Amino acid sequence: MTLPKTMRAMVTMGHGGMDQMVLHTDWPVPVPAAGEVLVKVKACGMNNTDVNTRVGWYSKAVTAATISDGYATVDDEDPTWGAAPISFPRIQGADVCGEIVALGAGVDVARMGQRIISDNWLRDPDDPGDINKTGYFGSERDGGFAEYTTMPAVNAVPVNSDLSDAELATFSCSYSTAEGMLTRAQAGTDDTVLVPGASGGVGGALVQLAKRRGARVIAMASEAKHTEVAKLGPNRIIPRAPDNLRALLADEKITVVADVVGGANWPTLIDIIERGGRYTCSGAIAGPMVELDLRTFYLRDLTFTGSTVIPPQVTANLVRYIEAGEIKPALAATYPLEDLHEGQRVFTLKQHTGNIVVVP
Repeated sequence: MTLPKTMRAMVTMGHGGMDQMVLHTDWPVPVPAAGEVLVKVKACGMNNTDVNTRVGWYSKAVTAATISDGYATVDDEDPTWGAAPISFPRIQGADVCGEIVALGAGVDVARMGQRIISDNWLRDPDDPGDINKTGYFGSERDGGFAEYTTMPAVNAVPVNSDLSDAELATFSCSYSTAEGMLTRAQAGTDDTVLVPGASGGVGGALVQLAKRRGARVIAMASEAKHTEVAKLGPNRIIPRAPDNLRALLADEKITVVADVVGGANWPTLIDIIERGGRYTCSGAIAGPMVELDLRTFYLRDLTFTGSTVIPPQVTANLVRYIEAGEIKPALAATYPLEDLHEGQRVFTLKQHTGNIVVVP
């Protein structure tokens, strides 16, 4: 196969508004290094991480909810998920579905032509369990908002599925994040899991994956989205911000809250967790600054777990679930690469249900 020398790529030039994402039509096609593969990108999912990194939301100087146009003040020391600077220019986009079209030295020739999805966590090959030695695809190295991308061969996970490329591109970030949260919380058949933000990519994945574990699942979403959220299979759906959550839940015994929302409603979520219950968090789209009554925390013997770097086996497990038909995609919309600005604008409005995907 003859590969082109240049490609179309949406390149992020620095922190700030959407004008920092510039479409290039002659960006060099990357060359896989030893142990890497070159992937022809067929689709790439859009995630909060893309927006958060571009605008610098991870910086401790930012205390507000995520916005799409950037912030007046961002600390250059900690503007990314790993509390470290990022190198620009950078091609973002983590959730790649594509085909391996070239191999770096040392990669098994049998891998040529494989259909893959990305395992987004870049690990130290000599110490893959050390969470201090990790990077993220589309952050610490170029990602999939382009026609081609390279990645370590171990991060290109073969998948055998009848799902479309766009559907497969919904899984890598949202579903691995959700499975990582549920793994940390040790959610299982004896649990009732409350999922705020159930209409989002991670929220919808939490609903499906908690159900797969045998838990009872209560989804929270705006009422206009209840019909779509119901397709994910929760046992019950309630409004996003009820006036009296405890009264609405009545006799429900919430043992796990799996949250990516945060914001002003956060103390209410903590207050309804049963004694000995767990709160697990991997986001704060409604705002990172919350108020905690420590008496609720310690008198109820609660366990809080943050979840960012997932265990190494999570993505392989997800592929197994996909291939077995145990989880399904929630594809809200697709946008061509040149319309990524509009796709990201729609994404940040949060009026959709499920995941939005970019197609080069």
